Formats: sequence, C-alpha cells, structure tokens
Amino acid sequence: MRFVRSLLCAATVLAFDQGTKLWARQSLVLGEVRPLWGDFLRLTRVHNTGGAFGLLPQHTGAFIAVSCAVVLALGAVLVWGSWRRMGRVGSALLLGGAVGNLVDRLRWGYVLDFFEIRGFPVFNVADAAIVIGAGLVALSFLVRGRAR
Repeated sequence: MRFVRSLLCAATVLAFDQGTKLWARQSLVLGEVRPLWGDFLRLTRVHNTGGAFGLLPQHTGAFIAVSCAVVLALGAVLVWGSWRRMGRVGSALLLGGAVGNLVDRLRWGYVLDFFEIRGFPVFNVADAAIVIGAGLVALSFLVRGRAR
C-alpha cells in the first residue's frame, strides 16, 4: 500500500508539472517576462537544454540517459526500499520531478522553465519537487535514518 501512495504522490507531481508547463507553453512566449510580485517573483519562459542551472547544454542525450537511470533507481527504491514516511515522500517527489523533466527532454529536447525568483535560476514544478524531495531524503537520514 505504501508503494501505491508513493506512486500517487509521484503521479500528482508529474500531472501538476506537465499541466503548468502546458499552461506556460500556451500563455508565454519564449523569453517573455511577466511580473507576478514586483521584481521578486516573475514568469519567464526559458528552454533549458542543459542540466541544473543550464549547465552543459550540448549534452541532452547524456541527460536523458542519466534521467532514465535515476527514474529506474527511484522506482526500485520505492518498491523495495524500507524508508520511513519522510524518505518515501521525498523519493516520490524526486521521482515525479525526474519523470516530468524527462518527459520534456524526450518530447521537446529541452526542459521548459518559467518560474523566476530573484536571485535563483528559472525553474519549474518538477525542479521544485526535486529540490524538496532531495531535502526530505537528506533530512530523513539526519533525523531518523532508514528503517530496517
């Protein structure tokens, strides 16, 4: 049952990510900037062909391969791992985010980013889920460790 809940969490992240990207794709022109909260929070459509922060943009194939491996590993962790709740939720967020960005890379050859907070690179829902998920997994190790 835990595995099913984790998959539902990952699927929810994926659906929300893809839904917001569909909206951004239909509503924003590449490079367009729309202020939401002054200069602090803006919508800015960016096509990221690289990794985190746009690094190594010419290596799309490598990012697809790594993303596939990460998705398989996270799926295995959720099926066979014995995580406590925080670690399971974190892994599910990581899985949903990884699949969301992988879908973009496979479909368009880039990841669609559109949220911009001053001082941070432009990101999307999948990126946020990955960061929060990684934080929860790390925190689960620090606070309680893995269940045996």
